[in-house]
Amino acid sequence: MARRLAHPLLLLGVLCTAVATLHFRWGPDRVSPLFLIAVLVYLAVLERVIPYRTDWHPSRRELGWYSVYFALSMVGGALAQGLVATLVQVLGPAHPALPFAVEIPLALLVGSLGDYLVHRWSHRNRWLWRLHGVHHVPDKVNVANNGVNHFLDVFVAQSVVQLSLALIGFSADSVFVVGIFVLAQGYFVHANIEVRIGPLGHVLAGPELHRLHHSTDLAEAGHYASDLSLWDHVFGSFTWRPGRVPKAVGLTDPAAFPATGELGATLLHPWRRAKTTEQSV
Repeated sequence: MARRLAHPLLLLGVLCTAVATLHFRWGPDRVSPLFLIAVLVYLAVLERVIPYRTDWHPSRRELGWYSVYFALSMVGGALAQGLVATLVQVLGPAHPALPFAVEIPLALLVGSLGDYLVHRWSHRNRWLWRLHGVHHVPDKVNVANNGVNHFLDVFVAQSVVQLSLALIGFSADSVFVVGIFVLAQGYFVHANIEVRIGPLGHVLAGPELHRLHHSTDLAEAGHYASDLSLWDHVFGSFTWRPGRVPKAVGLTDPAAFPATGELGATLLHPWRRAKTTEQSV
């Protein structure tokens, strides 16, 4: 039952949060952090109830480091939001250009496309990979290490997506609704839970698809979308088939990046001379 209801209940939570926030005019800047905490708690409980692999549970030491990276990721996100807010005041349209009912699906398509392209470019561009590769260092995939990122990687990705949405003219309400959906999906696909969403996975990403993205076998490590997997179909990076699972996750060359616990070396890594040209596909 938990396997069947895990994703529908998460999506129901997104819907209820969005409707309540817009109806009662709650401040999105207050709702979003609380919603994030709720998602983390929900998925952390599911990881214990329906784990995909018990050896992927984080140790206490790992949780400590993951928490530090999570805080740095929040800093990167906050910097991106500040930059976007400043630029929108100067360059953005004064009023939304579309009806709200049209904005939501269109903003989701545009935002997810932007996220897909930035993510894929981060695997192809040598310097961006030295930022993004930090996220691929762990040899396990769970909800806690979804926050293991170089804060500049978060800053770049969120700046591009949020700025594109704002400059096109989407309202703050539509950006909020899309934002909490993307947030929920992003942590859901990274969760260490035994959940299969079946044919829906060809439209929405799920954990069994995203684990392939972290595979050390680069021939199957596509799946750059964490929300709408349809973009992987469009751009030819959809590799999943029923029963396909990665034999191992992480980097094909672990020596290419500092270990997750080496925080200082990780933060400075993008500016150090590369020991290898290893990159994901």
